[in-house]
Amino acid sequence: MVLAGGAGTRLEPLTRERAKPAVPFGGRYRIIDFCLSNFVNSGIFKLKVLTQYKSDSLNNHISRTWRMTAFLGHFCETVPAQMRTGGDWYKGSVDAIFQNLNLITDENPDTVFVFGADHVYQMDVAQMLDFHRAKMADCTVAVLPVPIEQGSEFGILDVDAEGVVKNFVEKPKNPPPMPGDPTRCLASMGNYLFNTETLVREVVNDAKLENSSHDFGKSILASLNKRAKVYAYDFLTNMVPGLGKRERGYWRDVGTLDAYFQANMDLITVEPIFNLYNSQWPIVTATTSLPPAKFVFNDVAQKRVGRALDSLVSEGCIISGGLVERSVLSPRVRVNSWSQVHDSILMENVEIGRHCDIRKAIIDKNVTIPPGTKIGVDLEEDRKRFHVTESGIVVIPKGAHVAPEAN
Repeated sequence: MVLAGGAGTRLEPLTRERAKPAVPFGGRYRIIDFCLSNFVNSGIFKLKVLTQYKSDSLNNHISRTWRMTAFLGHFCETVPAQMRTGGDWYKGSVDAIFQNLNLITDENPDTVFVFGADHVYQMDVAQMLDFHRAKMADCTVAVLPVPIEQGSEFGILDVDAEGVVKNFVEKPKNPPPMPGDPTRCLASMGNYLFNTETLVREVVNDAKLENSSHDFGKSILASLNKRAKVYAYDFLTNMVPGLGKRERGYWRDVGTLDAYFQANMDLITVEPIFNLYNSQWPIVTATTSLPPAKFVFNDVAQKRVGRALDSLVSEGCIISGGLVERSVLSPRVRVNSWSQVHDSILMENVEIGRHCDIRKAIIDKNVTIPPGTKIGVDLEEDRKRFHVTESGIVVIPKGAHVAPEAN
């Protein structure tokens, strides 16, 4: 069960018209593709995606992309908020499961994965299942060792040397160190594996508590170890086929614009710390019939050369006499002559007019940038027209009308 119902307000304006898991990432993917790809690459083929806010884009993507073999009993299906227990939207991650318990009883599985849909990583979840069964656990929580100074930013698990969870604390000021390493602590990745009986019992009991936050961390993990066997599964021990040493343990919560931007930039280095080119662990996404990317004009004398350096350029793009550097381009992007695009993310069907200078920007779908426009050059001017993050990233929303700059 994949939780994909969050509003993603910290990614505004990218989530103004879509759910957070449907936000494009890495040129041609959606954020949710990474979670779903991990499951199918691991041999898990029964997936329910729980949606809620602004879900049309997400529903369309999954229905058109993630078609399983029904003949073998496989499925990847979106489940909108059904309000089966009353007139409320999901009150939290636990309530999302409670309102959809019929999905579990219909399938009657031995175990249930409950994963978030909005993180970028590669993981063989079958290894987590093997760990869960070997430990005869009731619940297993995927954890990532992080520097202890960063522990106050996460939900932290206190475990013994065998991985048994002794306590869970949400964003503690003094995080408990992990066994054998006082410099690091174990952060919850928000990915859980439950025995079905345990999961059903816990969400039903939680639903009876009026003062509960209905959150898996605060409402269940905080006390589950007192009535069940709870183990922590170290993500660093997960061995994905074809994964390089530098990539192991890569996991990013792309819940803010700055984090989203940096995770995209992680893809474009010569030896990226997150590699999309691992043929043994493909990231599945929608296929298109667009033509290959094209780079045209080689007029050095007129400084009109179509080229891209240290960048990801998707199908259907045309770099027509412009320069793209350290950037990620989604399908059908056009960069016209004498324009420069640096350190930016251009989503589908963006057109950059001639003589533009674009720096450190995120431009959402279906935006045309008029000739001569400068973005990311003068942030004070940019703030008058666009959203600018604290780190200086200029964000232009989907379908925005960008007026020509005054001479």
